[in-house]
Amino acid sequence: MDSKHASPEPSYVSGAVTTTAKILVVGHFAVGKTTFIGSLSEISPLRTEERMTQASAHVDDLRGAPDKVTTTVALDFGRLTLDEVVLYLFGTPGQQRFMQLWEDMARGALGALILVDPVRLVDSFPVIELVEQYGLEYAVAVNSFTPDDQYPEEEIREALDLLPDTPVSYCDARSRESAGRALITLVQHLLSRAACSPAYSSAR
Repeated sequence: MDSKHASPEPSYVSGAVTTTAKILVVGHFAVGKTTFIGSLSEISPLRTEERMTQASAHVDDLRGAPDKVTTTVALDFGRLTLDEVVLYLFGTPGQQRFMQLWEDMARGALGALILVDPVRLVDSFPVIELVEQYGLEYAVAVNSFTPDDQYPEEEIREALDLLPDTPVSYCDARSRESAGRALITLVQHLLSRAACSPAYSSAR
């Protein structure tokens, strides 16, 4: 699939589009969801970031992101066109206190891309549990900023206890090309699952 990416304007959807899909971009706190959607969106992304205050100092774990000064408090939203398919990307907040928003956001979603930090894999378990709880198909994207963070796929799979058919890819959320490859991996997985399961296809 080729991505048709232009300037953030105009915001209309091409008449050639035949299919739309809602995709969740999920992950633990400070894993790069806002950056990921911002890198890919063909429209100006919607962000609901607020500055972090002293009130969250003992709530949000900043050990993996000591320089983080803002956080998503509702959602991120972007759009990407792949051939005749338009993907609406919804980024979820990563903190436990915002998890009540997930139920509405998961409704109608075709699948989820789970971003994980290779040095904070344990933080991904609650996210994976929620995605599975809502019955969403998913792929895992390891957000690696440096080559030193690229642990072997087998180690990632074992650490996260993934099923053999769960796709795992590596990406740099700051790079549109890299983030796009990870998203396409999810889309291909969803198409494959839909082709193999008429019930899944009709349910969506």
